[in-house]
Amino acid sequence: MIAQNIFAEMLDRVRRVGGDLIAAGGLPAGIDLSRITMEPPRDAAHGDMATNVAMVLAKDSGKKPRELAEAFGERLRVDELVAKIEIAGPGFINLTLKPSAWRTTLLSAVQLGAQFGKCDIGGGEPINVEYVSANPTGPMHVGHCRGAVFGDALASLLAFTGFKATREYYINDAGAQVDQLARSAYLRYREALGEDIGAIPDGLYPGDYLKPVGAALAAQYGDALKKQSEADWLPGVRKTAINMMMAAVRADLAALNIGFDVFYSERSLIEGKVDLVAATIDWLRARGYVYEGRLPPPKGALPEDWEDREQTLFRSTAFSDDTDRPLKKSDGSYTYFASDIAYHRSKLERGFRTLIDVWGADHGGYIKRMQAAVAALSDRKAKLDVKLVQLVKLLRAGEPVKMSKRAGEFVTLREVVDEVGRDAVRFMMLFRKNDAALDFDLAKVIEQSRDNPVFYVQYGHARGQSVFRNAREAFPDLPADMINLLEAANPARLADPAELALMRQIALYPRVVEGAAAAHEPHRIAFYLYDLASEFHALWTLGNASPHLRFIIQNDRELTLARLVLVRGVVTVLASGLALLGVAAPDEMR
Repeated sequence: MIAQNIFAEMLDRVRRVGGDLIAAGGLPAGIDLSRITMEPPRDAAHGDMATNVAMVLAKDSGKKPRELAEAFGERLRVDELVAKIEIAGPGFINLTLKPSAWRTTLLSAVQLGAQFGKCDIGGGEPINVEYVSANPTGPMHVGHCRGAVFGDALASLLAFTGFKATREYYINDAGAQVDQLARSAYLRYREALGEDIGAIPDGLYPGDYLKPVGAALAAQYGDALKKQSEADWLPGVRKTAINMMMAAVRADLAALNIGFDVFYSERSLIEGKVDLVAATIDWLRARGYVYEGRLPPPKGALPEDWEDREQTLFRSTAFSDDTDRPLKKSDGSYTYFASDIAYHRSKLERGFRTLIDVWGADHGGYIKRMQAAVAALSDRKAKLDVKLVQLVKLLRAGEPVKMSKRAGEFVTLREVVDEVGRDAVRFMMLFRKNDAALDFDLAKVIEQSRDNPVFYVQYGHARGQSVFRNAREAFPDLPADMINLLEAANPARLADPAELALMRQIALYPRVVEGAAAAHEPHRIAFYLYDLASEFHALWTLGNASPHLRFIIQNDRELTLARLVLVRGVVTVLASGLALLGVAAPDEMR
């Protein structure tokens, strides 16, 4: 039985050849074999996989790449899995594997089931994935939805590949925006008591979603708050409003089957026994990273609020940022950046050395300073990877969707999920790279066609399950479980080029999973699943035109059993990949 990741297996074999050449004196001792890669070729006509071994070892070996490629090729040609070796260009080695290699990988997929593709590149490393982190000032909107799905799928992918992933939500419950939320809720409180509040003033939150908060305040306090000054009523109203907004956020996220391990309050940084923001500034100052100074004026036209004054600055330029950054405002309060530094310090103190933050596209200018802060806080030992999520343009049959009546300013996440369903939302939010803009058409994502990727992939799984139901009608004595089916099947009967192509696609899965996790790019899974479903549907269509390629052959039980194993490989991988994305793998679709 070869390893489930056939690319990793062949890479190991190339490295073993390198070891043999070192032992035989064909390569210098100590030469670095770690730079060798094994990749699928861009052109399928060039074989099944290609290695750069001759190119990366040529300089250190003192040999020409082509000469080195021939030395490796000579030994690889006798490998039990290799059917053909070709030396291309200056020294690339293209490999074509024997059909038995793909059949064996198929059997691995079927035998391992849900464990196929799972690996341990993380080695149990703790990794923090912070996402959504929306201000608790209103319902979740469709823009939040994309970051929520991306972060959740990424955390699942990391856990599947051996990392100890923690899902975290940073509650922005400090600052001016939550005071404005409290003032908005107070207006709705007065409204709940029967007062005509008129139009909502500019700067406050106008959506009807605050009416239940006002009603709750009226039920709790009666008219007592109206007799208090703002300074007295604001803290309690703010707390109630934030709690109710966060309850709504949790409910909206639950509609997408998204939950968190940690909800971290920004306010807790300054309202605990210790002011953690001040403590963090002092800690950085003691290490020479905070000083009192003046910043040069920004290039171009000066913003209206710019003032030339001495201020508390973080020495961000020491860590590759463009300029040093203020930590306090002119009134002495902390900047958002100062609070964010203290928050990220808390992550480091909890043992994380790899941090992933999922931010909206409008935060791109904030990345360098935050990465500089993490470098300073960790003595450059921790890494912050910021994933920007681009905007979502919501359409219906190509036309922009009108704003929500309830939210007043945007379309809510819940409205979208209620209309098209969780699966369509989750899959389509991942069917574009996170930093590419996304058009989400409410009409197209419920179409039953190849043009709707989520339908096409889910239909692939359902179609595979239908093959098993139909096979049991044709052969009532089929083995009841997969183990017995495997023992009865003869995979050597899978020899058609279309069957081999489908097996090659199945064999790609472990490599795609590992690469997606390493790059923090869950969209690669969605792209792969669409390709796998396409290969499967294509083979089904071939069977319609050429009966000998159908999955069920009434007068050939052995071939049917072999093809059932192939179908099991397809549905196993589709179910696994969909699970990573948080999307259901239905057995039937109507």
